[in-house]
Amino acid sequence: MEREMNFFDLCVVCGKAIGRCCSAIGCMLSRMVRLTYRYWWIVLTLVALAICAALYYTRKDNTIYKLDAVALLNGATVPQFEQRYAALRTGKMLPADAAITPFIKDEKAGTFKTYRVIDCLDDGTADYVDYKRKSVPTDTVKVQMQDRLCLQFRVKSRDLTLVPEIEQAVLAYLNADEAMQQSYQVYLANLQEEVQFNHTQAHKLDSLTSAYYFNNPAIAQPDGLTHNSGVSFYGDRRIRLFLNEIYEQQKHMQQCDYRMQLATAPVVLENHFAVSLSPVNGRFKCVILFLLLGWILGCVIAEMIDKRKVIVSWLQQ
Repeated sequence: MEREMNFFDLCVVCGKAIGRCCSAIGCMLSRMVRLTYRYWWIVLTLVALAICAALYYTRKDNTIYKLDAVALLNGATVPQFEQRYAALRTGKMLPADAAITPFIKDEKAGTFKTYRVIDCLDDGTADYVDYKRKSVPTDTVKVQMQDRLCLQFRVKSRDLTLVPEIEQAVLAYLNADEAMQQSYQVYLANLQEEVQFNHTQAHKLDSLTSAYYFNNPAIAQPDGLTHNSGVSFYGDRRIRLFLNEIYEQQKHMQQCDYRMQLATAPVVLENHFAVSLSPVNGRFKCVILFLLLGWILGCVIAEMIDKRKVIVSWLQQ
C-alpha cells in the first residue's frame, strides 16, 4: 500500500539528498587532495602548463573587449531589425559586397548580440539595459522599449583602432534593408507632420498668453513700460490655466525636435560604441580558471595512474 508524502517527509527527503551530495563532494575533494600529495609532480606540471596557457591567452594583443551602443529605430520594428541583424550574429548569409563582411571573415569583430532597453517610468527615456535578459514583453513595470536596442560585439585589443570603421559598416549594412527603409519613409513623413503641428500649437499658446499679457492694462506697469517682473503674469488665475499646457507642449515639442534630429536613417546610434572597462578574458580571472582546470585534469591523470591495474584488467576482459 502506497503511503502519501506530506510536506515534512518531503523536507526530510530533500535534506538527505543534499546531505549525500555534500558528502560526495567532500569525499571527492579529499580524494583529489590525496592524489595531489601522492602524485604532486604530475599535478604541479599540469597546473604550471595551465597557468602558462592562461598567460598566453590573456596577452596584451589578444585581450578581448565588449563594445556597447544604444541604437534608435526610426520607424523600423524590432522583428525587422532582428531579422536583419541575425546574419551578423551567425556570420552567415552576409552579402559579399557588404562593408562589414571582411571584418567578420577576418575575425576583426564577432559575437554580435542585442539586448532590450528598459523604460521603468514609461516616459520614453531609457533607464537601463537588460543584459541578463530577465525582462518579458508583457511586463507593465519594466517596459521593453520598441524604438531602442542595445547592440554589442567583441573585438581584440589590437583591433580597437578599427572600431569607427566597424561601426560605420554595421550601420551601412543595417540601413540597406528594404523593409526598414520603407518603414522609415512612412515614419519620417509622420514625424515631419507631428513636428509642424507641435510648433504651430506652441506658437498659438504663446500668442494667446502674450496678447493677454501685453495688451491688458490691468497688469501694466505704473511707469508705462510694456514689461514687468512677471509676477502679475504668472500670478493671474486666467494665465495660470495655460501654464501647464504651455509646459507640456514645450516638452513634447523638444522631444519631437530631438527625434527629428536623429531621424537621418532607419537605424542610428545615440552614442558611439563604447569599450567596456573590464576585458572578457581578464588575466586574473583566466589564471584562476585555468589553474582549477589544470588541477582537475592533473587529478584525473593521477587517478588513472593510481588505478592503472584495475583499468588494464577491465580492458583485458
